[in-house]
Amino acid sequence: MIPTEYPEHFRSGFVSLVGRPNAGKSTLTNAMVGTKVAITSSKPQTTRRVIRGIVTAEDHQLILVDTPGLHRPRTLLGERLNDLVAETLSGMDAVAMCIPANEKIGPGDRFITEQLAKLHKIPVIALVTKVDTVTRGVLADQLIAVQQLGEEGLTPDNGEGFAEIVPVSVKGDVQVDTVVEVLTKYLPQSPPLYPDGEITDEPDDIMVAELIREAALEDVFDELPHSLAVVVNEMTERDGEPGEQAITDIYAEIYVERDSQKGIIIGKGGAQLRTIGQRSRKSIRRLLGTQVRLDLVVKVAKEWQRNPKHMNRLGF
Repeated sequence: MIPTEYPEHFRSGFVSLVGRPNAGKSTLTNAMVGTKVAITSSKPQTTRRVIRGIVTAEDHQLILVDTPGLHRPRTLLGERLNDLVAETLSGMDAVAMCIPANEKIGPGDRFITEQLAKLHKIPVIALVTKVDTVTRGVLADQLIAVQQLGEEGLTPDNGEGFAEIVPVSVKGDVQVDTVVEVLTKYLPQSPPLYPDGEITDEPDDIMVAELIREAALEDVFDELPHSLAVVVNEMTERDGEPGEQAITDIYAEIYVERDSQKGIIIGKGGAQLRTIGQRSRKSIRRLLGTQVRLDLVVKVAKEWQRNPKHMNRLGF
């Protein structure tokens, strides 16, 4: 249940994390929440859904909205992901733009600030991520470049530049708590919006599908960068043997766009598909708190990223 008693000055609200693909949004979201709510990858454009991570403390509840990376779209899927981000941003109390410390400001960052400039009276905070990967001198130069990006790209409605600029790194836990404090300042005074202990509002079947996709991407991303989609058709929990954990039976389908890609996912003698199953079961067990029996099938949906019917069926 949502708490009915809370401090007088309790703050609660929504902050969206945006940025170029692979800017560290999902990793930072997971670090602030304290557990995995968004899948991560070293490869760009892993996140395809709006994921909410919930951080609750004595005096605030920060609801982090991790979004797909904003980019100039080349497919119908890309267009829909950008539309999803734009729709999400309009309802935020603040926006945090993630900019990696180890990559120079480029056209992608300027494209995003152009989009953020359209938001009226919503503060934009810059989070300079991955600071563990650069020297102090490089970081200092990047902070100056980020400040200039905000001054040139954001309108007076946004406060004439970034409201604040915060360097952060999940590795080594550098200023992760500071980011939470900074973002919380921009939330309105409000009662909690979610029950204590809740860390995400994503349904379990969506989280499971994402964990399977993450496991599949680990080995085959170079061959199938954006062609993978996963749908969970059925999840049922049953009692285990006396004294043992319950068991969740999961039936899921992995979709690719071409027959040749199907062979890559299955692997020789089914070896790759078995690896995906073993890898994803570990994460799913942690999520559900049960034993897991996972049944995976690989199917082809021809050019699904460009086919509205296929995309609707796959949940996009």
